[in-house]
Amino acid sequence: MADETQGGAAPQANNLPSMNMVGQYIRDLSFENPGAPGSIMSGGGNPAFNVSISVAVKKQADDIFAVELTLNAKANREQALLFNVELVYGGVFRLKNVPEAQMSQLLMIECPRLIFPFARQVLASVTQQGGFPPLMMEPVDFATIYRQNLAALAAKQAAPAATDAVDTDKPN
Repeated sequence: MADETQGGAAPQANNLPSMNMVGQYIRDLSFENPGAPGSIMSGGGNPAFNVSISVAVKKQADDIFAVELTLNAKANREQALLFNVELVYGGVFRLKNVPEAQMSQLLMIECPRLIFPFARQVLASVTQQGGFPPLMMEPVDFATIYRQNLAALAAKQAAPAATDAVDTDKPN
């Protein structure tokens, strides 16, 4: 009987949802320090930082997805650009037996959450090697970004419908 139980349990275990990171990579990295060497020698007030982040998912095969974070960071002091960094950092993930309803949340929240610390470290290292203190991004709440993107998409889809409704009310 023990053999039958083990034999019956194995197929069920193979059907459990799973997510594995296959690898990580830098697809694009650009660092500009247009005022060097003067920008690192001059003092002045604290720079103003502008940092943005976006997430993209590209299906590679049936159960393989590339999830990429694009980080853009600029630092300005008064009118002068101190540095500009663009980093596209990705992870390759294998998702098996994941219900379709959960797929986008895994790809847009959990996968970016797993690779973000590595992208953040690359950004900090590059800015430091460019002659500036390391730029340490605050942790990112990818769930909030996901919800905001869903709300924006819903609003965008509702806008044409509202426009169409107005157009149909016009007299002929």
